Amino acid sequence: MLAKCSEEVRIKGETLHLKRMKKWYGGTLVASLFMLLVLRYVVMKNPVEESYLMNPFSSNATNPLEWVHITGSPTVQYPVNASQVISVDAIAFSLFAQRNLSEGEQQSLFTWNLLKNLINHSLALPNGVEAIKEAGSAWNSLMALVQEKKLGYANDNSSKKAKEKQCPHFLNKMNATEPDKSDYKLRIPCGLTQGSSITIIGIPNGLLGDFRIDLTGEALPGEPDPPIILHYNVRLHGDKMTEDPVIVQNTWTIAHDWGEEDRCPPSTPDKNRKVDELDQCIKLVSKNDNRTVSPHSHGSRKSSVVLQRVKYFPFKHGSFFVATLRVGSEGIQMTVDGKHITSFANRETLEPWLVSEVRISGDLKLISVVASGLPTSEDSDLTVNLEALKAIPLSHQKPVDLFIGVFPTANNFKRRMALRRTWMQYPEVRSGTVAVRFLVGMHKNQIVNEELWNEARTYGDIQLMPFVDYYSLLTWKTLAICTFGTEVVSAKFVMKTDDDAFLRVGEVVASLSRISMTRGLLYGLINSDSQPHCTYMYF
Repeated sequence: MLAKCSEEVRIKGETLHLKRMKKWYGGTLVASLFMLLVLRYVVMKNPVEESYLMNPFSSNATNPLEWVHITGSPTVQYPVNASQVISVDAIAFSLFAQRNLSEGEQQSLFTWNLLKNLINHSLALPNGVEAIKEAGSAWNSLMALVQEKKLGYANDNSSKKAKEKQCPHFLNKMNATEPDKSDYKLRIPCGLTQGSSITIIGIPNGLLGDFRIDLTGEALPGEPDPPIILHYNVRLHGDKMTEDPVIVQNTWTIAHDWGEEDRCPPSTPDKNRKVDELDQCIKLVSKNDNRTVSPHSHGSRKSSVVLQRVKYFPFKHGSFFVATLRVGSEGIQMTVDGKHITSFANRETLEPWLVSEVRISGDLKLISVVASGLPTSEDSDLTVNLEALKAIPLSHQKPVDLFIGVFPTANNFKRRMALRRTWMQYPEVRSGTVAVRFLVGMHKNQIVNEELWNEARTYGDIQLMPFVDYYSLLTWKTLAICTFGTEVVSAKFVMKTDDDAFLRVGEVVASLSRISMTRGLLYGLINSDSQPHCTYMYF
């Protein structure tokens, strides 16, 4: 009986203890929730200070938002870390902050400083925010390098590297296959331009003989993998969609994943488009085609003849091949053993000038890789008659009758030199009556930006722009031309042209002199059938 009573007392004591524990946990939970609400209120009450603390571009104790007055600015989200958000305000601070630059260096930034309003309208055009974000990173790297050289921090190794050709015209690698390696990489220092080519010699081997060629770009800080500008996948035994041999072309980015596949042979005949007037997939590359020929008489007997079209595929297991990827104006073409096989149209923000590396992997015995026709800058120390190629300085006393803005790509050094030696030598240009400037956006490659910066300082005819030079941002480049032509030189006429055109400046000036109109003039070859790409921008 005594034992039973003791057991009841123990049970009641444990029950009372459990009730007290529940009350204590409940109180702790309520207190924790209350603290979270207080913290949330404090953060929400002052979001500017929070964003400033997260600002990776801050270099002093002042708040950059105090002088960059941008309303409703978008934010840039890095896909790798969903919690890391960088405002365009911070990037604007990076792009337009005061730098220790000489007067000569500032000459190439006249247009740059007048384009601040574009930051506020970065969402108006496709890839606008991305172009500004990437330009901020590229600009910081370039300015750090410029200041390092000024302060004499460069060591002997970097000095020797500067004397070497940073953008070579030709690269090659013989006996490229290395033991214990499943892939091969060839660095392309300064991207590709129209006419550049990459030739690969090899033999499909291994179990399947499948291999891939990837042209990749530069990965942004914080991104684990670079974008794939061209993915060229050769599958000798087909894939999930077919058992026949097939070539699959595509692109990949960390933000948008894989794009739409271009297949050769195409899944449907209507998908075989033209790129640079060449078939996306050569018609000889096709599936087996069984056709029944109409009956014909053999004496008294009638029979049907079944013909089988011979299937052609450019790559075969164990067979030697020579394949060349060549950059055209609209896309990239592939020829194998001298025969055109495929074409791949350029895609937005994934253009050939952004290529920084060639990657080859799979079941392939790689014999040789050759990259030729690469963009290369000209050594000013070896340039004949350098002073005659430099731009005439702008003068406030002498008005400019015509300003010509030229659209080049950042790494197309040769075309700019060709223009300096040809139509930019017209007397009207050399006298200063006509001013010519190349309006160039930033490149994602640091070497290209360094070469571009040196070229701008040498010739004085380059105007840099605070965004990466994507084709989809032609509207911004056009605005930049109008801005320079009206705000910097106050020209009577403003003209736009490309770096692949030869301009007869004398004829243009003579034609304009015969026109009595001084304003409201749109002069040139006008295509009335085309429609504009509508973009709404409010200033």
